[in-house]
Amino acid sequence: MSQLIASSLFNELKSRIAARQARVGIIGLGYVGLPLALLYSEQKFPVTGFDIDQRKIDTIANGGTYIFRITPEEIGAARSNGFKATADYSEITAMDAIIICVPTPLNEYHEPDLSYITNTAHAVAPYLRAGQIVILESTTYPGTTEEVLVPILEKENKAGLKASRKGAAGDNEIWVAFSPEREDPGNTEVARHDIPKVIGGLDPQASEVASALYGSIFRRTVQVSSPAAAEMTKLLENIYRCVNIALVNELKMLCLRMNLNIWEIIDAAATKPFGFHPFYPGPGLGGHCIPVDPFYLSWKAKEFDFRTRFIELAGEINVAMPYHVIAATISALNRQKKAINGASILVLGVAYKRDIDDLRESPALTIIELLQKEGAAVSYNDPYFPFVGRGRKYDLQMKCTPLDNLNKYDCVLIVTDHTDYDYKKIVSESKLVVDSRNATRGIKSDKIVHC
Repeated sequence: MSQLIASSLFNELKSRIAARQARVGIIGLGYVGLPLALLYSEQKFPVTGFDIDQRKIDTIANGGTYIFRITPEEIGAARSNGFKATADYSEITAMDAIIICVPTPLNEYHEPDLSYITNTAHAVAPYLRAGQIVILESTTYPGTTEEVLVPILEKENKAGLKASRKGAAGDNEIWVAFSPEREDPGNTEVARHDIPKVIGGLDPQASEVASALYGSIFRRTVQVSSPAAAEMTKLLENIYRCVNIALVNELKMLCLRMNLNIWEIIDAAATKPFGFHPFYPGPGLGGHCIPVDPFYLSWKAKEFDFRTRFIELAGEINVAMPYHVIAATISALNRQKKAINGASILVLGVAYKRDIDDLRESPALTIIELLQKEGAAVSYNDPYFPFVGRGRKYDLQMKCTPLDNLNKYDCVLIVTDHTDYDYKKIVSESKLVVDSRNATRGIKSDKIVHC
């Protein structure tokens, strides 16, 4: 009887997915969850977004947007297809698929903070019913899905449900999988649906259902053997970038001492048609994943009496880059016979990379705080942020300063190289420009200091 019910639950959900009738709930309507919700809505799935931020819910209800690259027209089109947002988790019962896209930051000790995942699991569990699939997308260490998420879902649901582990869900079971998000804010070259979706289910049926669900909006799905394998896949992708960025950051500092141009050298090396992929230095890492993920794996590795020395070293180098920028700024001011204490400094760009409205882990925030600690009077300009208030690790309460009368600043420090900026004009009107992004390449001026 159980197998017959299992077949019925499985076939019914797959049929609903194929017919675009499966009700999809997206938990967390940030930089990952909202774009995902729009993709499902475009394919005519009934989509409900869940978030604890009432501002986001109200904005969507009014047809507005809070993410720069998502337009009100996209929100409006999704709403016309039935997309809505709510903070009422009781609506989870009506969903066929629940996809969790919540933050996984580090705490003050650079240890994983899974509170968003656990809080979400506690909120969702009481409303689960048999035959649903729950998928975690939040980047985390291998084992989180099975060791953290599943136990909460099983313990706190009201129907005695269990996560299917035998490849055939029974009448009191749900499916659970992990599928890492692969969002790249600001990337306009690769369409979201062209990014392959990696999937690791708790059992083969979970992988199959998740693959059917994601296959309806992504061109390709890639199944791996387990949630832990999928979790490690995402860490490998981001640690690969972290390590290579650390390498060029270290080489940049060496090249500065050797009076060599690291950017010229990288461009030359990139002409090799095999065996080399260019990475570029900067003032430090930003975004949710690359600055965070290496520490997730290093923390987990200790459970196995293993030290990830290579990864930890890369993390140390990248974490140190804002301090290198401060030292370079102090040195540049000294050559102008100006002390950092009391200096007036304009920071250009606070987003973690160019042309996006994302502050997560931005090195600019650290740089501003370090400059203030040195006694500098700091202002900032960023076309994407009229105001920078308080976050998990900062409390700046600063307004964007217009780009006029640049000559009043002792130094203009380029931290984020937005394409909106007229760098020739900025250099021309400034006393001193410290460039951490090579944004002024091709401009000849003794006012420019590269760092």
